Amino acid sequence: MSLLFAPDHYPSVAIIGSGQRFGVHRIYCVGRNYAAHAREMGNNPDRDPPFFFTKPDDAVVANGAAVPYPPRTANLHHEVELVVAIGAMGRNVSPADAHTLVFGYAVGNDLTRRDLQQAAREERRPWDTSKGFDHSAPLTGIHPVPDGAPPLASGAIWLKVNGEQRQSADLADMIWSVAEVIAELSALYTLQPGDLIFTGTPAGVGPVQRGDQLEAGIAGFETLVNMIV
Repeated sequence: MSLLFAPDHYPSVAIIGSGQRFGVHRIYCVGRNYAAHAREMGNNPDRDPPFFFTKPDDAVVANGAAVPYPPRTANLHHEVELVVAIGAMGRNVSPADAHTLVFGYAVGNDLTRRDLQQAAREERRPWDTSKGFDHSAPLTGIHPVPDGAPPLASGAIWLKVNGEQRQSADLADMIWSVAEVIAELSALYTLQPGDLIFTGTPAGVGPVQRGDQLEAGIAGFETLVNMIV
């Protein structure tokens, strides 16, 4: 039997200011981490423990690349998010020590087949097909942070479609902070270098169509730009 792919080939993301790349291990995502978004989706934003879902590592799409409109959906939604890049192994990490695992941050877009997600919710089925499809995780290059830097806690986060503002909030509006998300996730999984954590989206999510240009940003980071094709 011949191999159909090279065993040393892994998805990777650019590292800002470096010729090296960040090899992706796993992609974790946090659901309903902004109260206003939880309400717009018909949920209670009480501070229940965070819940998580995943995307495949090869769902990453580079900044500036086109994103094919996925099949089996008529309601593809944008969701701008802060993405945390993990650079050290950690298990059962406390919130106070969570910053020691952070390699850097990026701007991401948790693309979602909303109609499939709503059907899965109504039937109490997994979200895999609505969240973990091909090309569902566009993100910028990763901005490294100095060792020991405190977790990012504030900053404007926004998204535009064809120049029209759709999402606008602040990272301070997150229900669960970056440190708390890392701590909770590390109680469920052993976090590894190469893990990416999408930390949730603010209110204003909505549909996109073929031909739409999406711009997403977080204060201090480069802008994520992708076109739906």
